[in-house]
Amino acid sequence: MSRTHRLFELLQMLRRRRQPVSGSELAREAGVSLRTLYRDIAALQAMGAEIDGEPGVGYVLRPGFLLPPLMFSEEEIEALALGAKWVARRTDDALSEAAGNAVAKISAVLPQELRTRLEDDALLVGPGWERPQHVELTLLRRALREERKFAISYRDEKGARTQRVIWPVALGFFESARVLVGWCELRRAFRHFRTDRIETAHTLDARPPRRRQALVREWRQTMLTEADSSSAYSRSASRKPKGKSMAKELVFYTNP
Repeated sequence: MSRTHRLFELLQMLRRRRQPVSGSELAREAGVSLRTLYRDIAALQAMGAEIDGEPGVGYVLRPGFLLPPLMFSEEEIEALALGAKWVARRTDDALSEAAGNAVAKISAVLPQELRTRLEDDALLVGPGWERPQHVELTLLRRALREERKFAISYRDEKGARTQRVIWPVALGFFESARVLVGWCELRRAFRHFRTDRIETAHTLDARPPRRRQALVREWRQTMLTEADSSSAYSRSASRKPKGKSMAKELVFYTNP
């Protein structure tokens, strides 16, 4: 383990504890000598970490300290890099640019050994199934952030068009589709809309009568109820002779 990672792990040990912890306990957990532990404590203090205590008494880290160069382990860096690549390829232009900017900011505060890992192309994201979008996803994301209703013109899988007013709940990104979850005033229920079938959309001044987080909880409850019903139906159907099972996989993005 490099010294950088050792200091990071020591910082994490201190963050996990609210009460002073002895140097010997920290040294044992870190797998280093007590002398090395004291040097590492001094190094963190020199970097600005507000660690109170002294040998023979114990140490405690004051809340709120952030040490940018030691924020991430190697696996955390790989997770961030892979996630940023996925966002860059599978979302919209604004989020793609934001992902690149975020990676650049993270890279600027990393030590060289971790910066190299962040810029490594060992982990790749393959191409997704691209569909033409009539409405920019940025508009849908803005409606989610601002918690505003919006009106859409939607074309279902049979080609029928309807006008809807939606209370936005969530936006899901799948390998083969992007799906808007919302309460539909026309159907008076939660519905799921493939974004490539939304032909027009504009945000309204009106807000839903309940906060989005409350709507999320209600939507999840309906999904659990539907999943339970589907599971019970599947168990019943499985008792029929093979070849006649009518059990269906619950795929929530096919319900307009």
